[in-house]
Amino acid sequence: MSISTPGGPERRPTVVSTGKKPAAGKPAAGKAGSGKPAGTPRAGGKGPRKPIAPVKVSQGRSWGPIALFVAVGVLAAAIIGYGAWATFQGSKPWDDRANAIDGIVNFREKDPDLVKGGNHQQGSITYPVLPPVAGPHNDAWQNCMGDVYDAPIANEHAVHSLEHGAVWITYRPDLPADQVAKLAEKVRGNEKLMLSPYEGLDKPISLQAWGYQLKVDNADDGRIDEFIKTLKVNASIEGPTALCNQGVTATGTTPRQLQQQ
Repeated sequence: MSISTPGGPERRPTVVSTGKKPAAGKPAAGKAGSGKPAGTPRAGGKGPRKPIAPVKVSQGRSWGPIALFVAVGVLAAAIIGYGAWATFQGSKPWDDRANAIDGIVNFREKDPDLVKGGNHQQGSITYPVLPPVAGPHNDAWQNCMGDVYDAPIANEHAVHSLEHGAVWITYRPDLPADQVAKLAEKVRGNEKLMLSPYEGLDKPISLQAWGYQLKVDNADDGRIDEFIKTLKVNASIEGPTALCNQGVTATGTTPRQLQQQ
């Protein structure tokens, strides 16, 4: 390599390349502004530093949303399952549903002759079951358009109403007033239902449909609603069009002709 300095000492020397690479062991010039030549060795002469990979910080799993999701799933499954069960139950024949009510007595199976129907008789009639659930009866029925009677009614008229598909709810006269009010609320204004007190019951409340009976201890028993829902109209042996209006509306245990109300 030759160096020439034309123009005096003020001029910077011109460097002429000889075409040779820098000698081994001499680092090449670093990038401008880096502050360090490229490939700066680490302390101890172990070569260039490798890039440091970022450290991932593992966060704890959030169990709150997971628990909520699981709870919602369980609730949805329960609702769907109950809906399927209710649909299945509703599709069963009404008499199967009636027999499934806990404590119900099916006199259609126990005494088929009792529930034949159509046997009209005048005067007082002796019944093998009290309150009666079927059998011979007066040709006039008790009005059962959701009537709430505050005194006993004649068995002979009530049984005819049962034949027409009514549910007759009876209760002991000493039943607390709030319990009577709950029963009246279920009955009042609802066709094919009637309510009256009844002397001598062995349970506080007794429900009758044609050929069926259920006795319970209080008006809050859910089987009352199930009995009504299942047997009202369905238990009729004269069909759903059998009348509940135009019947006897008077109270008293002595049967009478309709025109003698």
